[in-house]
Amino acid sequence: MKICCAQMNMRLGDTDYNFNHAKELFEKAVKAEPDTIVFPETWNTGFFPRDNLYGLCDVDGKRTKELFGALAKLHGVNTVAGSVSNIKKGKIYNTSYIFNRHGECVAEYDKTHLFTPMNENDFYEKGSCLTSFELDGKMCGIIICYDLRFPELTRTLTVKNRLDCLFVVSQWPDKRISQLDTLLKARATENQMYVICCNSCGKAYNTVFGGHSAVYSPLGEAIAFAGENEEIISAECDEGISARIANEINVFRDRREELYDVKSN
Repeated sequence: MKICCAQMNMRLGDTDYNFNHAKELFEKAVKAEPDTIVFPETWNTGFFPRDNLYGLCDVDGKRTKELFGALAKLHGVNTVAGSVSNIKKGKIYNTSYIFNRHGECVAEYDKTHLFTPMNENDFYEKGSCLTSFELDGKMCGIIICYDLRFPELTRTLTVKNRLDCLFVVSQWPDKRISQLDTLLKARATENQMYVICCNSCGKAYNTVFGGHSAVYSPLGEAIAFAGENEEIISAECDEGISARIANEINVFRDRREELYDVKSN
């Protein structure tokens, strides 16, 4: 599977510009003939306008589905459409939508861990379900930004579904970009799968977002890496690597579930 990450610099609160710019980046990315294109977190609003967030949100993903469903179908490419600020049943969620080559929305995921240091929890609702899906016969999972800091989440996904790929869509600031790299490498290595991160770049309020989108192999090696500015990166994911590693070091067979209890006292 060939992956393209569209590391996007969006405008805070300018949804019309952001939708048009996402379309432009998609059309640039398809020139590389990828199997899957990935976008960052909350690209429709930026992360995140406090004054009129509710009025800027997508509603049940309608606009996102219209844009990416049509583009995915037109170009015959799978699309992990980052995430969008999105209203469901009157409440705001941070929602990811995934489309197959036919433009069908095959999965959606609401961010489960909200970033309390920036008061995301005061504006958004927590999701309550994990999400996995198939693209071209590969089992995939999706998490959003702060979710990456909770290894229990990723391990639960991999134990239940034995993922080939994990997509991470994010708005990760530049001052903690080394932590992003470390966590991505760890999730790839410990779960023996590809980890594909599409981060944003640019600035919102006083926060500078760090770019450095990356694709990590099941060996924990970065096989594609972006810089700090807007760009599109691509990488080929060889499914045979995961199988070979699993045969050599079968961590899923050797797990000791009877010893694990991660609940707080």
